[in-house]
Amino acid sequence: MKIVIVGAGSVGRSIARELMEKGHRLVLIDRKVTPERRTALPGAQWVCGDAAELGVLREAAIEEADVLVAATGDDKVNLVVSLLAKTEFLVPRTVARVSHPDNEWMFGPMWGVDVAVSTPRMITALVEEAVSVGRVVRLFQFAGSDTQMVEITLPASSPAVGRTVGSMRWPTGCVPVGIIRDGRPMAPTPHDALESGDELLFIAEPAEVGAMERLLAPADEPHDG
Repeated sequence: MKIVIVGAGSVGRSIARELMEKGHRLVLIDRKVTPERRTALPGAQWVCGDAAELGVLREAAIEEADVLVAATGDDKVNLVVSLLAKTEFLVPRTVARVSHPDNEWMFGPMWGVDVAVSTPRMITALVEEAVSVGRVVRLFQFAGSDTQMVEITLPASSPAVGRTVGSMRWPTGCVPVGIIRDGRPMAPTPHDALESGDELLFIAEPAEVGAMERLLAPADEPHDG
């Protein structure tokens, strides 16, 4: 999966580092591309320039991107870049950082923003949640505990498709707390049958996440990205 990140400050580099570790192709756009920054992220492609200019976005081949992350500390730049990515280059998914809460109301479809967030870890989770099937995505960790909120999108080949929530033998320490189906949230009951494409939400202990992924996704299921 190709991801373009605008803004190579501490936030942008943190997002890029996590996504590169997961095997994604990264392009970073920033006005200041220093040797130190390049060294810190070997393997990433860099484009030096103002991302609000169409020529700079074309140089980054943004039209090939699966996701655009606007991660600068300037809300105006993040909005303009998101709008250009969506309207001029038809990027499927845009995720934008909000630096000032008073501006949050602008970060929506009218400015080309699919998701507005404020922390590197949440941006990473949202990017992966949009394109990952059959693979657990860690959304966040509860304060003062190792327990995590995780998500997995059920692939069509999963043996769980057609089975009810109550008939599943969930790993110890993994509790199903929600299902998102056709964009609508559901509170799971023992009688609900699982469907292909369901986004399943769990509260889980980290040590049990792998077992849950193996239960829901066949080993030969190709992962998107």
